[in-house]
Amino acid sequence: MLPQTIMYLVFTLWPILASYYFSFFNWDGIGWPSRFNGIANYLEVVKDPYFWNAFKNSFIYTFFVVIIVVPCSLVLALILNSKMLRMKVLFRTLFFVPVVLTMAIIGIVMNVMFANEGFINKLLLSMGMIDSAVPWLTDSTLAMMTLILVGVWKGFGIKVIYWLAGLQTLPADLFEAAKIDGANKWQEFRYITVPLLIPFLVIITFFQTVWSLNVFDLVKTFTNGGPMFATDVVPLYIYRYAFEGGTLPRMGFASAAGIFYGFATMFLSIMLGLLVKKFGVRKSHA
Repeated sequence: MLPQTIMYLVFTLWPILASYYFSFFNWDGIGWPSRFNGIANYLEVVKDPYFWNAFKNSFIYTFFVVIIVVPCSLVLALILNSKMLRMKVLFRTLFFVPVVLTMAIIGIVMNVMFANEGFINKLLLSMGMIDSAVPWLTDSTLAMMTLILVGVWKGFGIKVIYWLAGLQTLPADLFEAAKIDGANKWQEFRYITVPLLIPFLVIITFFQTVWSLNVFDLVKTFTNGGPMFATDVVPLYIYRYAFEGGTLPRMGFASAAGIFYGFATMFLSIMLGLLVKKFGVRKSHA
């Protein structure tokens, strides 16, 4: 356990604690911070409209990815779990392929595919579905929609696997008893499958929300926050000030922004965590 403990202390615990300390300094990341400025960084974060724009975009992205991925992945899992479906392993593999690809690679590839002269526009033009190239990445509304679409595609496969794991834990005797009582497929789904899958629903929603709120590499390589900050998210905002701050980075300000956003996401995570605690453990009934 010693190597793992050392890695945790150096690369996880220390950066977290150091961020709190650095956030009270006007520091460019060179040497040890010495220019103490109190809560000035926090006040600047609160007053910065670009931060609130990134804050809004982070929650817009998270909201739509979660409400699309969670229910749709359940529907697909139900189809893949059907006894009548053939070649289940092939379909499961196809949907799981995006999971093994890194976000950065996906962002780079999708940036090329959704460019004005990219594969997507060429395909749609050849099929006669559009008359001119669609500005997927240069229109503010379309850029966010495209980013959400790619985020859904990336996170879809792993959620299907989670749902399949949940479906395979459901007791078969309950469905057999329901069939004997004359229940149809919809009644089985509504009164047996859904109630028993509530713990999985809460946990899957929790994980998807946390992952979506912390999206960075996909946005960085896909849209880089553009056009005109329409797809800017808080992790990218923090990165920009920490490592791309013009002549000198503003590590203290970036730390303050990260902590502010961290408290906001922590509050949401606690709320979701309470749901996990309440519904995450399936209670047995006598």
